[in-house]
Formats: sequence, structure tokens, C-alpha cells
Amino acid sequence: MVSYSSKSRKAFSVEQIAEDVISDTLSGGCHMSEQKIGNRNLVILGALIVQLCLGSIYAWSFFQTALNAPSGAYQWPSLYSLLPFAAGLASFALFMIFAGRWQDRVGPRKVATFGGILLGAGYISAFFVDTIAGGNALLGTIYLVITYGIIGGAGIGFAYVCPIAALVKWFPDKKGTITGIAVAGFGAGALIFGWVETILLSFYNVPTTLNIGVPMIVLGVVYLVLVVLGAQVLVNPPEGWLPAGYTPPVTIADGAGTGMMPGQMIRTSTFWLLWLMFVFAATAGLMTIGNVKTASLAIDTTTDAVILVGIMSILNAAGRIVWGALSDKLGRENTMILMFIILAIGMFTFALMTTLSISWFAVMGIASLIGFCFGGNFALFPSATADFFGSKNVGKNYGVMFTAYGIAGITGAFVAGPIKDATGSYFMAFIVTGILALIAVLFTLILKAKRKNS
Repeated sequence: MVSYSSKSRKAFSVEQIAEDVISDTLSGGCHMSEQKIGNRNLVILGALIVQLCLGSIYAWSFFQTALNAPSGAYQWPSLYSLLPFAAGLASFALFMIFAGRWQDRVGPRKVATFGGILLGAGYISAFFVDTIAGGNALLGTIYLVITYGIIGGAGIGFAYVCPIAALVKWFPDKKGTITGIAVAGFGAGALIFGWVETILLSFYNVPTTLNIGVPMIVLGVVYLVLVVLGAQVLVNPPEGWLPAGYTPPVTIADGAGTGMMPGQMIRTSTFWLLWLMFVFAATAGLMTIGNVKTASLAIDTTTDAVILVGIMSILNAAGRIVWGALSDKLGRENTMILMFIILAIGMFTFALMTTLSISWFAVMGIASLIGFCFGGNFALFPSATADFFGSKNVGKNYGVMFTAYGIAGITGAFVAGPIKDATGSYFMAFIVTGILALIAVLFTLILKAKRKNS
């Protein structure tokens, strides 16, 4: 066993004292050294527990349906019912920037613990939406945007990057595969907690009565407990650790080499190509996920939304593993091209389905295909970030890259909501997002040619 010398003692400062106080608060006074835990498989388990809870944000469509059901108690406009979801995605992406920097400094355990506390607080606070809104749709929307969206989304942002950054360091030889596994739980979260939300919403007679607050507080307590517990095994390997027999390849990003910092990364054309590709591909996926239940019911009123969202979630989770593993064999760019093309075909097919009288089983098949491709983004873009800009600062760098996802959450809502309200159909929304997926293919080809000529 390799022995590592202890780190030199840091000089006391106000910042260090504050950081130590936060550390003690979040970990209950536990000063477990990250270098004492060497079982990287245990880190995978913790990552999956955390990501399952965080991925429940994709089950928002169940709350959305309760909020805008024409015969229900809320009857919010489509755009209103999408804004908390969009705010959650934007907050998620924004706070990941801070989380990436913080976790690179203090380790993933403390930051993920803090994220779990915020996530629980956001849902628990949302319990009061009916009391505060009093049937006013605009006031209720603003309150859910703040609690579920901004606070809960911030919790997801702080916790999400930690499993990815830790596992990329533990498995540098399988970045695509392990990243896919790490985020598969996020995709599966909508499946598991979609069932839970359905049971809770049915039990409290939503949407026929004003009472989505009770399901929110139950979920908030569950997420708080599980994320904090899972975070306790998220640790980094010792500095410089590598798997036996593995020699890392030389990584070059626009001639800058490995270990790039975010300030260097954002000055490269490679970053902006990847960032735009992420925005366009994620917009297509998020628009579908956020509206799949409502859109499918418009196509076929016999749709079983629980099964539809559940199968889509399974394929979303599977896509993260499959596309990640495939990219380790075919290369990131080749895999992205294939995935974006399939995504575009899925979006155009879904658009056609909105004009036809067709069984919801067919809708489920295409929605699942879209979910399968959407999931691949979260395996390919973190591993591509590590490939191009190095693994050393992947937490910081992917936090910046992930702002693309936040933008996609907003664009997905504003593509779907206004178009649906104006036309009464999702047809043009799916056409627009299909075109965005094709533009992502073009940008990938440019990136590939750029690397070939560098």
C-alpha cells in the first residue's frame, strides 16, 4: 500500500476558520480524512443514492399536470406551471459553478451535504404554497419559483457535481462509463419518485383540491435524509492516485495542455462549441421531459402517464451508461454525432405524432428514445470536459460548462409554453427543438475537424 505524507498545516485565517465552522456544522463534527477511505465502489453507491434524489426534478410533469388541469382546482396557464421547473433547472446550473469551485477546495462530502440540506429546505418550504397563494396563480407561481425552483434547484446544483468530480478522479481510465453510471441515478430518479409523487397526489386528491403542499413536504424530508446520508461516502482519492497499470494520455485543449482553470477554458473556441452543443441538445430533451405527460394526453386521452414517464426515465438512465461506455470506444465526437442525429429524428417524429390520432404506446416509444439520447448528455459532456481541459479541475470546469443546462431549462420552457398557449399544439415546439439538435450535429463536426487540424 502506498503511503502518503500528511498535508502541511494551513495558516489560520478568517476564511479558514469560517470554512471549518461550516465543515463541522455539515458533518456533525466529523473530521474523517478523505484519504482514509479507499473503496471506490463505496463512492459509486453514495453517488447513486444522491443522484436518485436529485433526479426527481424530472418528475415535475406530475405537479405540472395538477397545476394546469382544466377541470382541476388550480387551472394555471401552461407557462406558469413550467416556470418553477425552469427556475429549478436554471438555479441548478448556476449554483453548480460555486459548487464545483467549493468541492475542489474542501472535497465532495461537505458540499453534497450542504446541497442535501438546501434541497430538503426548498421542498419543505413549498408546503406553504396553497396558504400563501390563496388560489392566485401568479402569486403561487412566484412562491414555487423561489422555494422549489431557486432554493431546491440550488441544492441540486451543490450536490450534483460532487459524485461526478469524485468518480472521474477514482476512475480516470473509464471516464465515460463511470460518469454514465454516476448520473444514471439522476435519470432513474424520475421513475422512482414519479411513482411516489403519483401516490401522494392521489392520496391528497390533487388536482381536485388545493393541496400540493403536503406531497412537497413529504418529499422534502425524504430528500434531506437520503442526500445527506449518501454524501458521507463521497470522497476524493489521495492526490496523484492512479489505478494500477494506468498511464493517463496527454490531453491538449487548443494547445493549452491539461489542468486548465475555468478562466483559461472559456477563452477557447473548443469550450464554446461544446457549450452550444449542450444548450441545443439539452433544450430538446428538457422540453420533452417537462411536457411529455401533457403532450401525450393531447395525442391520446387514454395515456397512462405513470408508465410513460417511468419508461422514459428508465431509458434516460440507461442512456447515460450506454452513451458513456460507447464514447470510451468510439470517441466523444463520433458518439455525440450519432446521439444528436437520433435525437433530431425523435423530435421530428414526435412533432408528426401531434398531428395524428395514434396510440400512446407509439408516443411512449419515441419519448423513450428522446430520453435515451437526452441522458447521454450527462455522460458525454463531463467526460469531454475532462478530456479537453484535464481532470484536475473538472469540478470547476464542468460547473461552468453546465451553465448550458440552465440556459436549456429556460429555453425549453419558453419554446414549449408560449407555442402551446398560442397554437394549442406542441407541433412547432418539437420542430424547433429538432432543428436545434441538427445544429448540434453541425457544431460537433466543426469540433472534430478542429481537433484533427490542431
